[in-house]
Amino acid sequence: MTATDTAPPAMTTVSDRRLSLISLVLALGVFITLLDTTIVNIALDHLHTVFDASVAQTQWVATGYLLAFVSVIPVSGWLSERFGARNAWMFAVGAFLAGSLLCGLTDSLPALIAFRVLQGTGGGLVMPITLSIVTRAAGPERVHKATAAVALPGLLGPILGSVLGGLIVQSLSWHWLFLINVPVCLAALILGRFLLPVATGVRGHRLDIVGFLLLTPGVVAVAYGIGEISGKGGFAAVGAWLPLAVGAVLVASFSVHALRARRPALIDVRMFARRSFGLSSVITFAGGFSTYALSFLLPLFHQQVRGETVLHTGLLLITQGLGTMFFVVVLRGLAQRLDSRFVIAAGMGITMIGIVPFALADAHGGTALLLAGQFAQGLGFAATTFPVTTLALANLSHDETPRAGAAFSVVQRVGAPFGVAVIAMILQHRLDGAATTAAALAAFSGTFWWIFGLSAVPLTLAFLVPSQKRADAAPEPTRPAAPAQ
Repeated sequence: MTATDTAPPAMTTVSDRRLSLISLVLALGVFITLLDTTIVNIALDHLHTVFDASVAQTQWVATGYLLAFVSVIPVSGWLSERFGARNAWMFAVGAFLAGSLLCGLTDSLPALIAFRVLQGTGGGLVMPITLSIVTRAAGPERVHKATAAVALPGLLGPILGSVLGGLIVQSLSWHWLFLINVPVCLAALILGRFLLPVATGVRGHRLDIVGFLLLTPGVVAVAYGIGEISGKGGFAAVGAWLPLAVGAVLVASFSVHALRARRPALIDVRMFARRSFGLSSVITFAGGFSTYALSFLLPLFHQQVRGETVLHTGLLLITQGLGTMFFVVVLRGLAQRLDSRFVIAAGMGITMIGIVPFALADAHGGTALLLAGQFAQGLGFAATTFPVTTLALANLSHDETPRAGAAFSVVQRVGAPFGVAVIAMILQHRLDGAATTAAALAAFSGTFWWIFGLSAVPLTLAFLVPSQKRADAAPEPTRPAAPAQ
């Protein structure tokens, strides 16, 4: 990676055609890193049998990836600034490619876990750097279009991962869970070399060492504690509350450090005081208790209550992806002309409507209604996610974009699993002693009602978001334009 002594251009905007090509390349990276999470998680039980290992040992195939994924997000902004966003993105995809190839070639569980950590290191950098590149290339007036193009494959990846994971486990060797990533990563690297905007780094741009030593272990500790909540004891388990407490202290200490630092901190926490960025972050975090929790609960419902196979479950969940695609292809243009407050609120309302059939479902029958509910959930998820992301990023200056992308990604990667862990704890508590299908159905029904109720939080917050007219009229920092490269 090379860098120069001068700062990069203040703004690099590109033509609509070039922006579409850039979004396509970036979408490949987002898609494959998020697909990998689901495609492996659905095969953990199979890997447990293959390696003749305990469930706890096999779980580190997922946990190691998650912790590595989260640990590198805070430094993604600095990497983009120091080495240039394109170089940083290609390094991230290259690390993910190397980890995928090594995972696919190993036959040892310890080695597989180690290579999953390498995978997670690359995967964690991809999304925040992607947000930085696409926001700078699009400019404020086109950021909604660019983020939608990048985010759509990311939303579909986890759903398709269930189908692909089931097919691979049933028809091929487990090694292909990882080798399937190789051609996609190679295509992304080749296209990225020619299509992504060239961005020079700033030589001598120092890393915030104190911030790194506080925030990175803090975020990792929080992520680990969240993962332990769903185990025995819930929040009361030492393995859950102790890392959560340590992580909270470290993150709070980082916030104090960032507010007092003379040099740019790893993440500028002052951005959360802005109404648009702060509310978008809170809504995204609260979404972990509703929209993201559904991605955890639905596969379990189909398999444990309805008796579906892993593959059939994946096929059933495709209707969620169809709902998301319907919003992007058919409704997104209309949504952009409406007040973002009402679009976000409508999205949450539609999601809540899609939850009701599952809360009232029987163990048999009513499949068409459940599929319609999943379609509504996917539609509502898209109607909420796209405008919230746009709201968070649209009014950032060029210099703020890399660290803002890192901050927003931290919120996403902590909020989503935290909400899922809480819902998992609620489900486990209700399943304790459930010896019959009817009892299990009642446990799932009650948990779906919990998600329905918690969805009211982001629904309410949506009405506090600045109106679209006010957001558009907000004064933008003065930025000289530079020609596309």
